[in-house]
Amino acid sequence: MSGGFFRGTSADQDTRFSNKQAKLLKSQKFAPELENLVDMTKVKMDVMRPWIAKRVTELIGFEDEVLINFIYSLLEGKAVNGKQVHISLTGFMERNTGKFMKELWALLLSAQQNVSGVPQQFLDAKEEETKKKKAETDRIANEIHRKKEKEKQEIEQEKIKMDGDGALSRDKHDELDLHVKNDAGGPASIQ
Repeated sequence: MSGGFFRGTSADQDTRFSNKQAKLLKSQKFAPELENLVDMTKVKMDVMRPWIAKRVTELIGFEDEVLINFIYSLLEGKAVNGKQVHISLTGFMERNTGKFMKELWALLLSAQQNVSGVPQQFLDAKEEETKKKKAETDRIANEIHRKKEKEKQEIEQEKIKMDGDGALSRDKHDELDLHVKNDAGGPASIQ
């Protein structure tokens, strides 16, 4: 005990105080997408937040505001490591963590590469939705136009039928003309 030297080991050398997260990073298997860091300055989180909340709720079966806000906080920062986020979420999401992280990281990587900061899948889905709405609007407009044409033809046939029978009075004839002109969008004046 002479000489003033310290005996024992330092905290770095003692295995009881080792970095548990570093051990998990080495021992656990991760999806290949998580190998890449994401630059969160290139990602629009306003677009990602609703997806994250919806997907977490679907996977765990109920809406957990604490978990959702925890995920948001993990994604704050310039460069985010997917493996560390995965390890942090494992305690909350258990068996669903891998699936969630794979989907999330694919979206984040896509958003990072896209100039707008929005994942390409979201842009494609929005474009598809717009096409469907336009097709539905066109279909409704065509249906309305077809019905108007059918009504117009029916009135014309009724007019011809009545004229052929000679039973149509002058007032009824003018009334049918007025109705046909109104449907066609023409002036509505009686002669």
